[in-house]
Amino acid sequence: MGFLQRLLAAGAGAVDLHLRRYAPEWVIGLVASAVIVATGWFLLGAPRPFPAGAVVVVPQGASARSAATLLAEADVVREPVLLEFFLRATGEGASIRPGAYRFAGPENLVAVALRLARGAYGIPSVRITFPEGSTVLDMANKIAKVVPGVSASDFISAAGPYEGYLFPDTYTFQPSDTAAAITDRMQQNFVEKTAPLAPDIAASGHSLSDIVIMASIIEREAARPADRAMVAGILWNRIRLGMPLQVDAVFGYINSRATYSPSFRDLAVDSPYNTYLNKGLPPGAISNPGLSALEAALHPAKTSYLYYLTGRDGLMHYSKTYAGQLANEHAYLN
Repeated sequence: MGFLQRLLAAGAGAVDLHLRRYAPEWVIGLVASAVIVATGWFLLGAPRPFPAGAVVVVPQGASARSAATLLAEADVVREPVLLEFFLRATGEGASIRPGAYRFAGPENLVAVALRLARGAYGIPSVRITFPEGSTVLDMANKIAKVVPGVSASDFISAAGPYEGYLFPDTYTFQPSDTAAAITDRMQQNFVEKTAPLAPDIAASGHSLSDIVIMASIIEREAARPADRAMVAGILWNRIRLGMPLQVDAVFGYINSRATYSPSFRDLAVDSPYNTYLNKGLPPGAISNPGLSALEAALHPAKTSYLYYLTGRDGLMHYSKTYAGQLANEHAYLN
């Protein structure tokens, strides 16, 4: 055997001796590494079964811990502690974006953390059109159906005090929108849309509040734009003469239902909005008026009529006296 062959044989023997001597340690190390990798993969991976399509709402001001807990309770992540640790360790914990997150399919913990930091909601923006004369209740029911993070009660609580000042329009809402943010946007839109009316309001002799309340009634009492100025003229006449307004639309607002045919019990209901028992304007708006109704309240028709009704033919019929009103009822309602 030559020198090279002896050297190779000796080396092979040494390697074999080394492997036999340290084989247990190598096996243990490999097994331990495999366990660590498998454990990490399990903890960072998505739970099974995964709640595909789940929507989780992270509230405004949520901490890394509270957000992680919400996601764990929804079975989006396995270990909330690991998600919280990752968010804090990477400095993302302070920048969690609030809003509604939709999880269409399984995502690992790292992907979930990045979505929280970037506001990747997985929910498209939505457009809602609120017709003129919509109430806060009408708006709340529409919003609750398409904005996951806002319930009807949330919106009513935030927007209720601003009935009449939420401009009816088409809005685009994001998954991160809150009831307060939506309310603020609609109020700001009202301010912008009504700003050109400020000189006419000042010249009308009425306050902005009175104009808004009157316009909110007109929205509900006069469906056809052509009738609005006339109805406004009649209602302002009744106020000027100290007569009760006696408008039926208030009872839909009082009872939170879309009805304008009050019963005798309705007429006697003890409410400051009952315009049969109380003279003058009600204390607040009964809907959110658009520009057409606001213009009518500002520029009422000059008329001597004091009564009106909507007949079975869908048209308005006017009279100057109560006897004339009774005649119209007989002709157009019976």
